[in-house]
Amino acid sequence: MFKPLMILVAFVILSATSAQAARIKDIARIEGVRSNQLVGYGLVVGLNDSGDSQSTEFTVQSLANMLERLGVAVDPGQIKVDNVAAVMVTAELPPFAKAGASIDALVSSIGDAESLVGGTLLMTPLKGPDGQVYAVAQGPVVVGAIAFGGKAATVQKNHPTAGRVPDGALVEREVQLDFGVGNQLTYRIHQADFTTISRISRVVNERFGGDIARSVDGSSLQVSIPEFYHDHKIDFIAALEELEVRPDTVARIVINEKTGTIVMGEDVRIATVAVSHGNLNLVISESAQVSQPNPLAEGDTVVVPETEIEVTEEIGNLVVVERGVSIGEIARGLNAIGATPRDLIAIFQAIKASGALHAELVIL
Repeated sequence: MFKPLMILVAFVILSATSAQAARIKDIARIEGVRSNQLVGYGLVVGLNDSGDSQSTEFTVQSLANMLERLGVAVDPGQIKVDNVAAVMVTAELPPFAKAGASIDALVSSIGDAESLVGGTLLMTPLKGPDGQVYAVAQGPVVVGAIAFGGKAATVQKNHPTAGRVPDGALVEREVQLDFGVGNQLTYRIHQADFTTISRISRVVNERFGGDIARSVDGSSLQVSIPEFYHDHKIDFIAALEELEVRPDTVARIVINEKTGTIVMGEDVRIATVAVSHGNLNLVISESAQVSQPNPLAEGDTVVVPETEIEVTEEIGNLVVVERGVSIGEIARGLNAIGATPRDLIAIFQAIKASGALHAELVIL
């Protein structure tokens, strides 16, 4: 239920940004040039009694195995892990990352640790989907959160069981990327659209001449590297990606009923419709009446419930919303009804059902 002072209504007018051109590098990428995800299991030590409990058996086992590899013989039953937390470490290996480069590592607790504040991540190998180690992470964990308290009250800010090790992972293995095989480049746009891919092809051909760019489908574009750039492939890619193209978008209205957010695209159109919307308010009041017998009379004292119901319905004026030629006119027409965000969500759904909304309605 929406609170009066906490309602957020966002009619985002995208005409200003959509009309402007975007660089090809911002809306498309070269096939084969991509990042890779890495994951590893490790231990965070140095916590202040905020680590895993003794019931977290894999933490005890991991600590015992690590100490044995370091030449320390221990009895797992005698190990206390109050200052240790088992964590999963993740990282993203960017394209063209070379051995020795530093990348950020994300640390997340997988046990019942209360906080990772002040902890240090021990050396953790990070593996790719093929099982090979591509990076090794180690270093102090930056949490950016606090969590203190006692038996009666606690204070917490942000999330204390997840943090980051800035530049804490060193790349150990490079990923070979193949692009531009046979002097051919394949670009894939982030949002598949036939109009956008056609505009990119036209802009590239106009800039470099000839017919070097060819649309394959709604998301792919093949570009033949001109002979002049065969020995300067990087220069050609840089020049191509700096070209500006105006991407096309689908007419869409996105609604988040939980937050009351409504986002409308530039190309949304509504046919002429008449809208009437009124709220029905139902107020139920419960009270109790005590019924007592007369003095010296037989009977018992009883409590009799009493219910009062009041029904009020707001007057819903019939408002004609003219065919909108712009998102601004649509917003003004709907604002004339005086509807709340929850009302607007219902109105959009009703207009869509009537066939008068010429846009895709997405409800989150």
